[in-house]
Amino acid sequence: MLSLIFGLAAACAWAVHDLLVRKLGQGSHILPMMLAVLTAGTLALVVPTALIAEWEAMTGPAYGFSAAAGLAYVLGMGGLYRAFSLAPVRLVAPILGAFPMISLGFAALGGEAVSVLELVAVLAIVGGIAIVALSGHAEDDPAGGTRMGGAILWSIAGTVGFATTFWLAQEGARQGDEMASIAVTRVVALAAVALIVLAARAPWRAAAGSGGFLTLMGVLDAVAISLITLSGRLPNPEYAAISSSLFGVLTILLAWKILKEAVLPVQWLGIVTVFAGIAVLSSQG
Repeated sequence: MLSLIFGLAAACAWAVHDLLVRKLGQGSHILPMMLAVLTAGTLALVVPTALIAEWEAMTGPAYGFSAAAGLAYVLGMGGLYRAFSLAPVRLVAPILGAFPMISLGFAALGGEAVSVLELVAVLAIVGGIAIVALSGHAEDDPAGGTRMGGAILWSIAGTVGFATTFWLAQEGARQGDEMASIAVTRVVALAAVALIVLAARAPWRAAAGSGGFLTLMGVLDAVAISLITLSGRLPNPEYAAISSSLFGVLTILLAWKILKEAVLPVQWLGIVTVFAGIAVLSSQG
């Protein structure tokens, strides 16, 4: 049950984060945004890491899994940022929200028994997200084929990156210390993006006036991925990754409430379907 709560809290944090990505990402350089967000998130974890982390508990495999999670997170983050810069939330969210299927697959590979009811619940979550996101398709301005194709490919990359990140990060936490594992993941991700910026000769600074938003995004992102990682030692840690996929629906809800975007009746049906799937997972935990 606690894994599920952690995942839902992460979904709330990522929903606000993604709303800001969509708002700031239009016409902006993606790499400086990623660098600023990762820097802010890493700095936000300095004090908790210094106070809580037990580095002596970290083993070789724990360092390896945590570092690999950082690299995978760069793929997930880059896919998300790029996809949101190319297409509306409702077109990108269904693909990004499909990572629970991959997460359950990792759980099955790790020896976890996956019941038919759990599979049905995951299908309900993913299906509900798809209903919410795709039902507004007709109201969006059609984008060019190349642009939409790129958005789909980047969304798939983000999905694979996030699912892989969650599994690797939770393994690192299980084989070492949670807070130390989180710190390693963040530092590796930050270093990787810095190297990419250097290699691509991209600008280091994000757009003027965006510093406050990027700092908030960094803190929200750090809190979310930390919650997913901390669930690694809890029963059914895959539930955290699965329930965090709710971020897509929550982002659309925020857009409806804050940006006054219309939500169709069929989209409300999708939202109810998602919450029904979450409720089923909760009863199983």
